[in-house]
Amino acid sequence: MKRDQLIGLYTQSFRENWANPAFSDFQGSTTTYGEAAQIIRQVHCYFREAGIQKGDKIAILGRNSSNWATSFLAVSGYGAITVPILPDFNPDDIQHILLHSESVFLFAADSLFEKLESSKMAGIKGVVSLTDFSALSFPSPQGRELWLQCFSAEFSGQSAPDNFELADFEGDDLCVLSYTSGTSGYSKGVMIPARSLLSNIVYAQDHMPLKSGDKIVSFLPMAHVFGLLFEFLFPVSVGCHVTFLTKPPTPQLIIKAFQEVKPRLILSVPLVIEKIYRKRILPALEKPVVKFLLKVPGIRILLYKKVRASLVETFGGNFHEIVIGGAPLNHEVETFFRKIRFPFTIGYGMTECGPLISYEPWDRFRSTSAGRLVDRMEVRIDSSDPFNEVGEILVRGANVMMGYYKNEKATADAIDGDGWLHTGDLGIIDREDFVYIRGRCKNMLLGPSGQNIYPEEMEAKLCNYPYVLECVITERDGKMVAFVYPDPEMVEAEKPDENQLKGIMTDNCKQVNKELPKYAQLSAIILVDKEFEKTPKRNIKRYLYT
Repeated sequence: MKRDQLIGLYTQSFRENWANPAFSDFQGSTTTYGEAAQIIRQVHCYFREAGIQKGDKIAILGRNSSNWATSFLAVSGYGAITVPILPDFNPDDIQHILLHSESVFLFAADSLFEKLESSKMAGIKGVVSLTDFSALSFPSPQGRELWLQCFSAEFSGQSAPDNFELADFEGDDLCVLSYTSGTSGYSKGVMIPARSLLSNIVYAQDHMPLKSGDKIVSFLPMAHVFGLLFEFLFPVSVGCHVTFLTKPPTPQLIIKAFQEVKPRLILSVPLVIEKIYRKRILPALEKPVVKFLLKVPGIRILLYKKVRASLVETFGGNFHEIVIGGAPLNHEVETFFRKIRFPFTIGYGMTECGPLISYEPWDRFRSTSAGRLVDRMEVRIDSSDPFNEVGEILVRGANVMMGYYKNEKATADAIDGDGWLHTGDLGIIDREDFVYIRGRCKNMLLGPSGQNIYPEEMEAKLCNYPYVLECVITERDGKMVAFVYPDPEMVEAEKPDENQLKGIMTDNCKQVNKELPKYAQLSAIILVDKEFEKTPKRNIKRYLYT
């Protein structure tokens, strides 16, 4: 397989898998590689006839779907720049992104487009439905008619393996303009070049065992690079069959899809894994008889094997491993899954690296790490002793972005003169380049005598205690306090009154303090009555609470 050009991977994969299923919408229709190629040909027909140029920006707004995937490949395979927009953005943010990116065309979910104001999208030449590729909005009747003409094989021509061609990018050409909603309250357009996507995909081909015909479930948002790369672009590059969850991915829906599709590789965020642990595993382990049996060595091994087998079946029973990324995994959950030899691993990355920075297969993974630095990147810890003293994690290499679109200052702040990307994450490494993350630079707090306190580590401990669904720890008047949103399912099931709930939190505070150093002790837990506000990636907007 020739692997030196990004889009060349897809030209080859389509030709070799023409009659095979490429995309399915969960419990819906299936599209073969050849059928997707025909749609791509028809979209390209319109782009040519409408005067859309290579390098123009074309936006995609909607939840994961077969048509989202086909639209992305059509845009990239024309040589245009894709602007994927998270469906969770509010209408003002969406319109700002369309304007800031200078997008000239939009593929959109009907329900999301209805919320936008056409008067604020003057640069858009046309809007097409992600439901069925029908024309939603065109400034001129001629534009609409041209789209309808091109979206027929009679006008655009018939695609076949021997005439299927896609335009390619040079390594430093801008390929994806990804707007991330950060926890500091603003969006920046991350310029991801073709070399970054190609580097990530080739690394995945070399280290993650997928082959033609393997099945994948895509539920992470493809408008974010973690889902885009590892649930879509990488699998399609080797001829996999991808099933998309077109509805909001609740844990129940995700598990149902896993059990029906039986994917070969699973990507996840910690939230899904932690919920399964707390709702399905922990209640069984806390039964008195099970607690007693777990103290008997031989029986403990048998019980752990049974739990492992049940978990494997929950995820479809056919996967090689689960790769968890996007946020730290709760330490208690990680420890238990290691104990039962469950095949999962933890990766580390960021949009600015398209996304991968570190990864290691589950059977070689080191506990509490975020994997080993990928072989096409360099890492440096900004401290005098990178193996023991926490410092900012700096990386450089093929995966690193070009910069932030129309934001030279932010680019200069992020990438220094020697090409090192300042990740904003704090951590250490070991002598074999395993990365250990301790927190975010901007979240770090100072103890009374100047000690560094990492609130994320404290929050992970507190979330193990009764009724704590999520929390934010910050400093108030020189003391550490925790804001806690109690688990509504537990509150509904057990119905504690306000005083009982406060008493439980007081006890939680005492117990978690036994795990914390003196300088990081919590002075109080403050209950909040609604879920913390989050970014579309489900990260808490900490700045609102600190």
